[in-house]
Amino acid sequence: MDDQQIHPQSYWRWSKEDFFPEESFRDWSTYRYALSHTYSRFKDRLLSRSEDSDEIEKLKKQSENEMKRCLNWWDLMWFGFGAVIGAGIFVLTGQEAHDNAGSAIVLSYVASGFSAMLSVFCYTEFAIEIPVAGGSFAYLRVELGDFAAFITAGNILLECILGGAAVARSWTSYFTSLLNREPNSLRIHTNLREGYNLLDPIAVCVLAIAAIIAVSSTRNTSKLNWIASAINTIVILFVIIAGFMHADTSNMKPFAPYGPEGVFRAAAIVYFAYGGFDTIATMAEETKNPSRDIPLGLLGSMSIITIIYCLMALSLSMMQKYTDIDPNAAYSVAFEKVGMKWAKYLVALGALKGMTTVLLVGALGQARYITHIARAHMIPPWFALVHPKTKTPINATLLITICSACIAFFSSLDVLASLLSISTLFVFMMMAVAIIIRRYYVKGVTPNSSLLKLVGFLVIIIGSSIGTSACWGLDPSGWVGYTVTVPLWFFGTLGISLMLTQQRTPKVWGVPLVPWIPALSIATNLFLMGSLEYMAFIRFGICTVIMLIYYVLFGLHATYDMAHHQYEKEPNVIDEDSVGKP
Repeated sequence: MDDQQIHPQSYWRWSKEDFFPEESFRDWSTYRYALSHTYSRFKDRLLSRSEDSDEIEKLKKQSENEMKRCLNWWDLMWFGFGAVIGAGIFVLTGQEAHDNAGSAIVLSYVASGFSAMLSVFCYTEFAIEIPVAGGSFAYLRVELGDFAAFITAGNILLECILGGAAVARSWTSYFTSLLNREPNSLRIHTNLREGYNLLDPIAVCVLAIAAIIAVSSTRNTSKLNWIASAINTIVILFVIIAGFMHADTSNMKPFAPYGPEGVFRAAAIVYFAYGGFDTIATMAEETKNPSRDIPLGLLGSMSIITIIYCLMALSLSMMQKYTDIDPNAAYSVAFEKVGMKWAKYLVALGALKGMTTVLLVGALGQARYITHIARAHMIPPWFALVHPKTKTPINATLLITICSACIAFFSSLDVLASLLSISTLFVFMMMAVAIIIRRYYVKGVTPNSSLLKLVGFLVIIIGSSIGTSACWGLDPSGWVGYTVTVPLWFFGTLGISLMLTQQRTPKVWGVPLVPWIPALSIATNLFLMGSLEYMAFIRFGICTVIMLIYYVLFGLHATYDMAHHQYEKEPNVIDEDSVGKP
């Protein structure tokens, strides 16, 4: 028997075949041939859709080793707390209350929390039906096809990298507060452009430590997250109770000094505070009973987190007038001002623990996104490999950590938060579209006439939602535009509800009130996107152009070869149970 078949290849390998194994990249002549057929290949990938079984079974073989099923609903619940509660609530609350919403920041959290819960419903159904590490990337490959999945994958990568960088920068700010120093005192001051001139080596170190813990063991990381999140929960309860004990309702006047537009502008930014819940969906491959554990973990944690955020925002705005709130370390400074100087250090410590768990759980979930994206060959399959001993994707974790560290070293939080929010909102909007398509379209079953109606109604829903957002952006106090866009959204959704029959019924748990809840999720996500400043869209556009260039030069051809079996992964190891058997 061939010795190579008995013994697996080393995990740490760097050959061309591990990064570019596809036929299109065999040599320069095959690459030129691939580029000359870009149009036909793009048309093929634009119209292609994956199958549930391919995502669940076939692509997992690209990782060579399977991840270990070791998580239950309790783990996922705490992962939800660890992934979400961190820099968003402790940093962005003060920043947005001071700059945009005033005391109405609590309404910003209500609006963004409502939108997030709509997305949670969509994620939960998909995670039960397609329990793989790829999360939204895998779901969109099945429902919207390769190209839509790639655009989403690019934004997921952007979200992962920027999210880690933003939290790491915030970690440094609160660490300086704990040491009773100025927020930027531990950063290196340079003459670079504003927003990129404060270098942050501490953020890089924190990211590296979180990554090392995450790759060691999923189960051990979960236990560490329990402990840290429990301590953080105690601090949060203290912040809420002590905040209301020192409340002064006069601090809430005027309630919304920047008007409704300020409230929704802040809502679009603080949406970042809810980001991370999609990480739970990526843990489905390591969950013992996804159909039971994911709904309990995802819906349970997000419901409690939404209430916590609103109470924390309210306590802050009642302790201090919005003009006096410190944008960098709002809660610590607020307690210091009301005479609880010792509480400043407790809050800073709690915030640090919260941000540490966000980085820790983020390193887990983000790496699993990358793993599945690499399994589909959107990026080199070397990043899909799972280590045989730790059962974790070390290569994917390294990719995210190194990229996040480079950005965290240079960029300030305000630059990162707006770009991160727009990427997150875009992905969640796409997920809502995908859930409608999943319910109303099944390949080979749905008549073409019904498909055309579905596409037409979706265009109306998306177009009217964009129109509503545009009306708000151009004239928040106007009402004429809404008399057109809102009824269009309603009749588009009603059309799907009355004129089309659902083609698929969820096996265990599904989004209620389809198509109304997904359609409302589309509208709220696009509305919040429209509330962001124009610079966020410019940065988003630049990143999208870079993604498309990469897709045309590499991703398109790699996935085409993968789909058309011009690349087949040879097994590296025979199942130990089969050795010696005929």
